Amino acid sequence: MTKAVSGAVALDAMGGDHAPAATVAGAVEAVRRFGVRVLLVGREAVLRRELAHAGGAPSGLEVVDAAEVVAMDDPPTAPVRGKRGSSMAEAARLVRDGDACAFVTAGNSGAAMIAAKLIIGTIPGVERPALATPVPGLERETLLLDVGANVDCKPQNLEQFAVMGHFYSQAVLGVSNPRVGLLSIGEEEGKGDRVTVEAYRLLADAGLNFVGNVEGRDIYNGSVDVVVCDGFVGNVVLKVSEGLGEMIYALLRREARRSATSAIGMLLAKGVLTALKRKADYAEYGGAPLLGVRGACLVGHGRSSPKAIRNAIRFAHSYAARGVVGDIAARIGELRARDALEGVQRA
Repeated sequence: MTKAVSGAVALDAMGGDHAPAATVAGAVEAVRRFGVRVLLVGREAVLRRELAHAGGAPSGLEVVDAAEVVAMDDPPTAPVRGKRGSSMAEAARLVRDGDACAFVTAGNSGAAMIAAKLIIGTIPGVERPALATPVPGLERETLLLDVGANVDCKPQNLEQFAVMGHFYSQAVLGVSNPRVGLLSIGEEEGKGDRVTVEAYRLLADAGLNFVGNVEGRDIYNGSVDVVVCDGFVGNVVLKVSEGLGEMIYALLRREARRSATSAIGMLLAKGVLTALKRKADYAEYGGAPLLGVRGACLVGHGRSSPKAIRNAIRFAHSYAARGVVGDIAARIGELRARDALEGVQRA
């Protein structure tokens, strides 16, 4: 393979419930609509067949052969142990070696985190990367992390998530002084399990705009900009939010069919409802950035459509171009230096 320009996005074309059809179609759309260079990583013969169905490979798209595939039920360590020749591992290596600026996958999220952490490498001072995703709210989006990369966390991990979320919110979401909250079962200090209580103490001394404990409703009401939790809780919150949004929209459509009056009301509100559906649609975002690694990484939904893949590629390219990874690394370094002067051990 010839060395690609640094602005190319490496796509794990075999990852996801609908791969490779959805990933190839999404990659072709991204190249044609946004002019983003894409390295399509996977079984070459399979990808060439899919590209033929899509009208051929456009200029700016290159196929990179990778013989193995990380399945959804594979252990998280698969990309660095049993399947080092997988499309996921190869896509991560392309970023590590400077052949691509970003890594995108809709495959096994645990394996994606391990591939990014062990192949690309983490920012110095970051023990565990975290998946972050914006959740629609009344005022503006709220950044929620972690949403699935780390099921079990230590208090220090939650503090690092908060620091990364703070600077990501500033750089990407445009929030000048993000309000950071710790997800718990009550607003009072001391509420929650042992990890949450200890994380509260660390966050109160982290130099952030920490507003204390927040509850589930605060994710949507605009009272906080960044919400921190472990990956188990965050993933449940995210999936419940997605399911609730889909259910409400389906109920409205069902009610509209019950009578002419309801149908007229639905028709009049069509523009508002369409905007609401778009705002809550994960495909509009494409995926969740994995914060804390040395390169731009985006993990998409397992059932990503071509639209989701297309938007994931566009966002990953933009994320890399903004230099957010370097900015987070610099700020984490500043925090470590401050802690060293104060004699604080956080990791």
